[in-house]
Amino acid sequence: MKVAVIGTTGYGGGELIRVLHNHPFFQIHSIHSTRDEMPITEEFPHLESIFEDSLKPVNPDIIGEEADLVFLATPSGVSGKLAEAFIEKDIQVIDLSGDLRMKEPSEYEKWYKHDSVQKQTLSKAVYGLSEWNKESIQKAKLLANPGCYPTATLLGLGPVASAGIIDPKGIIIDGKSGVSGAGKSLTKTSAFAEMNDNFRIYKVNQHQHIPEIEQQLKFWDESIQPVTFSTHLIPITRGIMITAYVQLNQDMNTAELLELYHENYRNQPFVRIRKQGQFPSVKEVAGSNFCDIGIDLDQRTGRLTIVSVIDNLMKGAAGQAVQNANIMNGLDEKAGLNFIPIYP
Repeated sequence: MKVAVIGTTGYGGGELIRVLHNHPFFQIHSIHSTRDEMPITEEFPHLESIFEDSLKPVNPDIIGEEADLVFLATPSGVSGKLAEAFIEKDIQVIDLSGDLRMKEPSEYEKWYKHDSVQKQTLSKAVYGLSEWNKESIQKAKLLANPGCYPTATLLGLGPVASAGIIDPKGIIIDGKSGVSGAGKSLTKTSAFAEMNDNFRIYKVNQHQHIPEIEQQLKFWDESIQPVTFSTHLIPITRGIMITAYVQLNQDMNTAELLELYHENYRNQPFVRIRKQGQFPSVKEVAGSNFCDIGIDLDQRTGRLTIVSVIDNLMKGAAGQAVQNANIMNGLDEKAGLNFIPIYP
């Protein structure tokens, strides 16, 4: 299949090139940017002698005629407009931005501060949480790839939220991300002198991923109330760790809960559940499409602690996007993604 990637100069676009370059079924037909035409190696020198295609202008008519699948790795506020330009063409579209994730335009506009795409477009977009929405993904032509924080959070909370065994009030989610999650544009927050030897909370109670997380949690259990979600930047390049705290509404122990997690993810190749008493770290999934989860129930308080880690550029972006493309086209979902994590 011929693939076009729009927005290849950002970190997510660069990861798409890395994954797709050796994919057994997808061929990168063209790469596109709103910048001037230039070899991609001017932006990513590490691709020298490996992948040296030049950036092309973004022309939906030409792309729609030449490609079978397009990945939109463009910023929120841009991707939605491009998605609408492709919607009547015979082409699959996977959007890595937040433009298609929210079902209510008003929620998107409130949190993202952009005009929403038309509700008709949103109604056609399938939310691509790969392990939980596979049947709909298989039929999708337009797909909203989940955000990085929501992916780690929802994979961690999914088994207990969907089972209805947690108190719907008081869910607390503590997120920590490497600075690549802030993108390539230099800001005071992400500058080396600001982040080195530092640890910073940001967007307190205002992060745009909050409504995405709540939307999916309510899909599993309508009684779930607004969550507390805090995000932090840590001085590493890539990786996300989510620590979520929920109160159980019934008597269980850690072993029983681990069995629930194993049952939910038994046939999901990219989710790995740690043994009782073991918890994952971000380095153990770096460069891979894995999500590793560890849990422990505090019998004194009845509170469950869930630790979930992903690589924000892979399972949190490009890796899950390719996983979804595999599912959409009836391929082995591991195709092109069977990387061993980079360690140490």
